[in-house]
Amino acid sequence: MTTVTTTREEASVTTPTSTTASSQTTQHFLLPDVGEGLTEAEVVSWRVAVGDVVADGDTVVEVETAKSLVELPSPFSGTVVGLLVPEGTTVDVGTPLIAVQTSGPAGPGDDAPRDHAHRPAPVAPTGQGGSGLQGGPVSAVDHEHETEREAVLVGYGVRPATHGHPARRRRTVRSQRPGAEAAPSSAAVAPVAPAAPGQRASTDRPLASPPVRAMARDLGVDLARVVATGDGGVVTRDDVRAFVDARGALPEPPAGQAADVVQLPAEAAPAGAGSDERETRIPVRGVRRATARQMVASAFTAPHATAFVTVDVTRSMKMLERVRAEREFRDVHVSPLLLVARAVCLAAARHPGINASWDELAQEIVIKHYVNLGIAVASPRGLLVPSIKDAHEMSLVQLAHALGDLVSTARAGRSQPADLSGSTLSITNIGVFGVDSGTPILNPGEAAILCVGQVAKKPWVHKGKVKPRDVVELSVSFDHRLVDGDLGSKFLADVARVLERPDTALRWA
Repeated sequence: MTTVTTTREEASVTTPTSTTASSQTTQHFLLPDVGEGLTEAEVVSWRVAVGDVVADGDTVVEVETAKSLVELPSPFSGTVVGLLVPEGTTVDVGTPLIAVQTSGPAGPGDDAPRDHAHRPAPVAPTGQGGSGLQGGPVSAVDHEHETEREAVLVGYGVRPATHGHPARRRRTVRSQRPGAEAAPSSAAVAPVAPAAPGQRASTDRPLASPPVRAMARDLGVDLARVVATGDGGVVTRDDVRAFVDARGALPEPPAGQAADVVQLPAEAAPAGAGSDERETRIPVRGVRRATARQMVASAFTAPHATAFVTVDVTRSMKMLERVRAEREFRDVHVSPLLLVARAVCLAAARHPGINASWDELAQEIVIKHYVNLGIAVASPRGLLVPSIKDAHEMSLVQLAHALGDLVSTARAGRSQPADLSGSTLSITNIGVFGVDSGTPILNPGEAAILCVGQVAKKPWVHKGKVKPRDVVELSVSFDHRLVDGDLGSKFLADVARVLERPDTALRWA
């Protein structure tokens, strides 16, 4: 069993150094902020091994954030001398991932990153400090640099840019097994002074990432009483641990375990912990954890209401057959979802209030004059909702191509963070599973979501006679704070009208 902990300590006066031997320098690649203010990621799979030669830009590792799988390229060219984080481990942004031995001594510009995503850092010589997963050093001095863009915590927005060099910090990743001693540090550092019980941070509502808040909640810690040492006054995991240590609330470590290796809450438990032949326990992380949190927040924040309608879509199904035969549609998958997407865009233009969001802080309804159409997609990693940007401006052909690319990319687990954010109105198609109807939960930040059931032959009264017709049931869930029953029903009726008589789209376009 491998326990990986990340510690942050304020460094004393420390001079950055690099290991240089025979004109070779060992560089560390730190986990970057891959976008949207994410604070952590899980190492899914390594694409290289110790001894492999990599070039600048070669993919070395695949990580999973709360939104997507991301392939990270190496910012160096050289030989891999250490993989510092095991697969399946979740680590914070800034944690050293891989050590690469590069040619030539470190120059004046080696400590400066070539962009915000790649931040090489000097490392301790091999044989000093702890050992990584597959050899190589594991300690690195993380030198923060001046930048106009900083990683942000979800929910707090972008902090103003800071000028000058902030305090240097050291990150240490330990591979610790029961009975093994903790690896000594290779850098001289001054320990963080523990927060005194009852001491409050300078802000009324402390800044902290969701995992840190969960950790504090599990340990019974009031974050407002914790002294924050992170950049910009952010409370870190170590701050919470220091506070708990100061009040004497942490249990003694198990026999044989180093005292400075703190057992984290259940969310950091190794995969399969507690499983037996009668049960299987699956760690909730990445997309599934993010989805669970968002759905709980949505269900208990936005008052949901749902309206239903059953539609004869025989004409639309016949239209799809004609469309599939046209040359410009031969290279794309044409399905009923394509017509539903088009109908939603048209109906939203007639009822702008359905394409809106609720601004709790300002107590305002924000109406969007564009449609970023979210499509719920079931993937092996869980439910994803990538969006088609500016779908309202697309022709039917463009929408078909965008929809096909979006679904195939999401099912392959390759949607990028930008694809999974910014949606304004969503569709979930449960008809592909043979289900007739449902009451979906809103995608957080949106006013409505349309649910599409299966298209099935059913007896229907058509022109005074009962005939078998293609019928589908639609439902729309909406946030009753900003969408009332009148608006929700009118929107749903217009979507149904376009699907029942596709020629309506010509008059509304």
